[in-house]
Amino acid sequence: MAQRAGPFPTRPVAQLLGSNGPVHALAYSASPGTYILTGSSDRSIRLYNPSSTTPPPKNNNNTITSYTAPPLLPAGKLIQTYTSHAYEVLSLSISQSNAHFCSAGGDRAVLLWDVSTAQTLRRFGSSSTAHSHAGRVNAVTFAGVDDSLIVSGGADCTVRVWDARSHGPRPVQVLAEARDAVTALAVVSGGGDRDGEIVAGSVDGRVRAYDVRVGRCVVDVFPASVTSLCLARDGRTVLVGSLDSRIRLMDRRDGACLRTFEAGGWKNEELRVQSVLGGGERFVVVGDELAGEDVRGGDGSEGRVWAWDLLTGKLVATLPVPWGIGNEARKKAIGRDGKEKERKNVVSCIAWKEGGFGDQFCVGGTSGVVTVFGEG
Repeated sequence: MAQRAGPFPTRPVAQLLGSNGPVHALAYSASPGTYILTGSSDRSIRLYNPSSTTPPPKNNNNTITSYTAPPLLPAGKLIQTYTSHAYEVLSLSISQSNAHFCSAGGDRAVLLWDVSTAQTLRRFGSSSTAHSHAGRVNAVTFAGVDDSLIVSGGADCTVRVWDARSHGPRPVQVLAEARDAVTALAVVSGGGDRDGEIVAGSVDGRVRAYDVRVGRCVVDVFPASVTSLCLARDGRTVLVGSLDSRIRLMDRRDGACLRTFEAGGWKNEELRVQSVLGGGERFVVVGDELAGEDVRGGDGSEGRVWAWDLLTGKLVATLPVPWGIGNEARKKAIGRDGKEKERKNVVSCIAWKEGGFGDQFCVGGTSGVVTVFGEG
């Protein structure tokens, strides 16, 4: 795997505001990674430019309002909001041309969007069609030559392959080997003998690799539910996150575990927390299902990001993630019973900027605020 020198980016540079609920999905635009797309429980998708920012808010005394360390951050520019989902948005994927993206979520549908017009071009399945997922769709990604295919995986234990250029209602293929919900997807690209393989992680503790050209399925077994997958660029290794508080780098040729990443104080046993390769595949980066009050006796307004060196397995950074800025920092979470809920800043989704100048990544979760980190 390619390596690139440079320190892990630890400086918060911006926050992306506007969501009215937890953020479940993040994606950078294709190289040079200028924009960030977010998917939220408020059924909306938002497009931001994190580099075009406005200053932090001021109070009546014309001084910066301070609520927690680090200091208040500028807000990235909201460019467009996309609204066609009927339920929460759980997964996003952006085409290599940056002209389209696809999304999926709780309404059982997979949507193909035009970025510039903010219109849906296709809706693959819904609650009213026989060919849809039978439950919420947890993961979606582009595949095929020129992103001609869309692959989705859901709570109905199936992986479905859709033709992005066809107007037919049926998926071109349904892969139904999973025995529990499909939680994560990745597709091998870039050539090689594994090009086009679909890799799916499931609550049943399996990672299944499908070579649809020859009808082969290779299964790797893990000791806990699989919640996250991230393929290396060459497709030979895959980073697997599971609910046993461990992240494993697996060799896809023989199923060997090359390295395990874990740390005291980091726990992932209940929630789907995403892990990624970053920094030219030099780092393993993951969020945190624990909140501030769980680890420091605080008020839950601070989450965390953890990072390991891929080659040595050593922990290189543990970063605090502030709740928000201005009024966002003091939002109250109100339950259906009308009472204020306990507020926890779980950091569950993450995206790393591929291409462009400098290392950058963004994280989101239950706070509804996305924090962007860059080089210090």
